Amino acid sequence: MFQKIFEEEELPLADLQKIGLAGNGHLNLNEKDLTALLSGNRTGMLRLENIETDGLRIPALDAKLSLRPNTAGNLDLLVHPIYREADIPDYLTDTEAEELEQGEIANVGKTINDHGVQKEVLIEFDPDTREFIITDTEKILVPDMVNDELLTLDQKERYRKGKEVQLQDGTAFRFSATSEDAVRANKIGLIVSVVLDGGISYILFKGLNALFNKKRDEKDAADLSTGYLKAKMDLDELQTHKGHDINSRPPGQYHRGYTYPSPRR
Repeated sequence: MFQKIFEEEELPLADLQKIGLAGNGHLNLNEKDLTALLSGNRTGMLRLENIETDGLRIPALDAKLSLRPNTAGNLDLLVHPIYREADIPDYLTDTEAEELEQGEIANVGKTINDHGVQKEVLIEFDPDTREFIITDTEKILVPDMVNDELLTLDQKERYRKGKEVQLQDGTAFRFSATSEDAVRANKIGLIVSVVLDGGISYILFKGLNALFNKKRDEKDAADLSTGYLKAKMDLDELQTHKGHDINSRPPGQYHRGYTYPSPRR
């Protein structure tokens, strides 16, 4: 899970238009992929058609997208196609790289030297694009509460390190940069609360991907807990108070941005 770090007005519309994802001032992205971009994450796999760039025309390309600030203060659009061979980071051992590529482990944590600064990073392998994804753990937005259950310091640290977190209601989830939601779970939905700017920001996830290398029964995954339902009631009450209807949008999309002025607990 990432905090929103870019604004929609900052999007490079000209670049998005070149790949068919914008036109006439409108975006052709679903809300889930748009939120992923604005949060500094990758979109899901997209089919890009009739791409024209540098005098070349590409009929179709499957790729994920992300954004990166440039030295001019604008945002560059990065296209992540499917690579034939993965570029292995120098600080991964051959064994670690192979285990990631083979799907034997979900991630590897490392402390690296980035231009003289020590950083803790999480390395994952995206099998869709055959890329190693490196995440600065300080940029991971760690939940304070999930499904109405306050997380302990140990649970928060586990989440930041990319480890699985278990709730009392049987829900299990973990951070994952390979998912456009940046979180995976054994349930299709989560309601996450984060204390920001002196208030609680509620984040509703729907249509979540399954946990790493764990098959789930979709009927069981759709059986949401009492804690989820309680948090959903709180969120419904808040959005009604603000005059929004979060249920009016298509299922499977990500809804963001309801902040309650003071903590409930």
